[in-house]
Amino acid sequence: MTERLYIVVPCYNEEEVLPETAARLGAKMRALVEGGRVAPDSRVCFVNDGSKDGTWGIIRRLHEEDPLFSGVNLSRNRGHQNALLAGLMTVKDRCDVTISMDADLQDDIDAVDAMLEKRAEGFDIVYGVRSDRGTDTAFKRSTALAYYRFLAKLGVESVYNHADYRLMSRRALDGLAEFKEVNLFLRGMVPLVGYPSASVEYVRGERFAGESKYPFSKMFAFAIEGVTSLSVKPIRFITNLGVAIFVVAIIAAICFVVQYFIGVTVPGWASMIVSIWALGGLQLLAIGVIGEYIGKIYLETKARPRYLIQDFLDREG
Repeated sequence: MTERLYIVVPCYNEEEVLPETAARLGAKMRALVEGGRVAPDSRVCFVNDGSKDGTWGIIRRLHEEDPLFSGVNLSRNRGHQNALLAGLMTVKDRCDVTISMDADLQDDIDAVDAMLEKRAEGFDIVYGVRSDRGTDTAFKRSTALAYYRFLAKLGVESVYNHADYRLMSRRALDGLAEFKEVNLFLRGMVPLVGYPSASVEYVRGERFAGESKYPFSKMFAFAIEGVTSLSVKPIRFITNLGVAIFVVAIIAAICFVVQYFIGVTVPGWASMIVSIWALGGLQLLAIGVIGEYIGKIYLETKARPRYLIQDFLDREG
């Protein structure tokens, strides 16, 4: 028995690329249905993340013209991770399996076939993994590698060169629904779900049209989110650093007492100023890291909804 597939595509100001994305995904879905790979009532679900352009109008028109396309319209912009989660949670009880991908057509749509093959082998989660980063700048390649290694050092389980192009079964989606945190980093949360998983490689292309919605500032903020949402080791590092500085201070104090009694006088102004600035900087850094975690606790305790759905377009046929 073939499974019902929903392809979930978060969208934010994607009016330039969306018609082409819909055409390619529609053709892929029809080919899968004709080949008996997925059920005839499978869907492509676009999630409008509070776009300021005509994105929702295009989604609505696509749905009116063809029941293959469905749409979720969030009440306001909530960010890529929340929009993706909103789409997954909205369709999880309507499907047997989902595949999430971005709207910019950088993810290779043909990799869907390989993902479905892995699903047929019994895997609940299939990660789309880039075979290389040839389209990235040298800076982006080096920082990405360093970031994944840093996450591994912190004990965060992640899949190298994987973004949010992945297949998840309904069982895996039900598991993901049990994670209630407001601060989302799905690339680290999905591996925590467990269940049998596999990977398929694909070549990531250039963006078809429009501009990237992730400039360096947003990428940096997203990287910080990934670290602080999944690991407390930065706070433990601060604790260890504090202990180390305390030990050094004790040793220094002993040295100063010994120098005093043997009559050695050292002006020490330079070392004093350097010490004050160094310790002051470390204190501010420590306060900043701790403040980041306190801020996340503050948001979690409020238990505000991660998203609100204004409209949901889906029909049989």
